[in-house]
Amino acid sequence: MAVTKERKAELVKEFGKEAKNTGAPEVQIAILTEEINELTEHLKTHIHDFHSKRGLLMKVGKRRSLLDYLKKNDIKSYREVIEKLGIRK
Repeated sequence: MAVTKERKAELVKEFGKEAKNTGAPEVQIAILTEEINELTEHLKTHIHDFHSKRGLLMKVGKRRSLLDYLKKNDIKSYREVIEKLGIRK
């Protein structure tokens, strides 16, 4: 269920300002979004997998806090990230 190395490298390249900038909030949000989407698909077929559900909720909370941080410090980057990832309606 984890994001593959290749996919993670693509996300770092797309959202990071450099190729090795994995610590940027934009990159972390993109990776968490990918993991959240995979877990959501998993939970559609495995409804009673409560351990994965807990992990999903923890990832959503972490992404939420990173989005709040990004919104507070760099509103332009925040808007670009939520538009690219389609997080908000």
